[in-house]
Amino acid sequence: MRRFGRTTAAAALAVAVVAGTAGWASADGQSAVTGPPPGTAAWRAEAVGGRPLPDPASATPREVARFFAGLDETGRRELLRSHPLVVGNLDGAPLSLRYEANRLAVLATGEARYASLASPGRRILAFDPRGRGQVAEVFGDLERAGHVAVVVPGSDNDATSHDAPRAAATGPAGMARALRTAAGGDTAVIAWTGYTTPVGVGLDAAEGRLAEAGAVRLARFTAGLDAVGAPDPALFCHSYGSVVCGLAARHTDAADIVVFGSPGMRADDAAGLGTGARVWAARGPSDWIANVPNVEFAGLGHGTDPTSPAFGARRVPAGDVKGHTGYFAPGTRSLAAFAAIAKGEVR
Repeated sequence: MRRFGRTTAAAALAVAVVAGTAGWASADGQSAVTGPPPGTAAWRAEAVGGRPLPDPASATPREVARFFAGLDETGRRELLRSHPLVVGNLDGAPLSLRYEANRLAVLATGEARYASLASPGRRILAFDPRGRGQVAEVFGDLERAGHVAVVVPGSDNDATSHDAPRAAATGPAGMARALRTAAGGDTAVIAWTGYTTPVGVGLDAAEGRLAEAGAVRLARFTAGLDAVGAPDPALFCHSYGSVVCGLAARHTDAADIVVFGSPGMRADDAAGLGTGARVWAARGPSDWIANVPNVEFAGLGHGTDPTSPAFGARRVPAGDVKGHTGYFAPGTRSLAAFAAIAKGEVR
């Protein structure tokens, strides 16, 4: 009977896990965008002063940072103009150079759905138009920040929906703006829609395949922040994004990992994440994620509920949170706690 119960629960996951912010219709399986950015082949064919350019597929962010430190301004700008998609996505490259490169890359697509990302004043730290599109945007001054937070969203997010009109303080950009406003001061917040997320209800949301690919990208992204001298970040991981953070945890230098509306982190407990970061968890009283079975069986499901005592995470107050997406709503206890964590005020 016990085996039958576990099998039934696993089968339920295939139709019940909606690890994201919207979408109740099944969707075809998504193909994860991985590997180096578009334009890498042309980049590899060039050299500067007889030196090969750092390979986007194999050079570490620290090696990238050292390479750009050895270039003069003319050399940097030549690469920027010739290879904007590579420079804009090259972890370890100077931040201001990446912002400008991504503005050029967005404009070069000529696609109206991305046009707003090139608006004056926006700091786009990564932009990849492949598939549904990926993007990372900075709110605040990352070059001078004393504290850094990275928002990792869940399902139904991509470059076009990253900042699409929706309820206030929801979606990747909305959450990041709300956290930046609440934290203020010298805290920079990054909305990181840097992986291929599941769409709607289906096996993608119940499996870890897309999260595994996303975890590799998240780990490299945080290594890139470290390479340019940014403080160790606090990761704020929503819904399926918490699965990504769980798999990336041991490979990042995050100071804090905060999960909310989480279906699980693919670990039995916080110690199983293999990280020195403090681990936090929140779930509001009306969040439907509570109805998702916390099992992991035959590749389906994401394991222990991070808000359960057995998991061992620190609890974030969320008694006034409404629904699955209300964690950053102004005035909520969860947002106040998130801001304190981001600013390093909680010990």
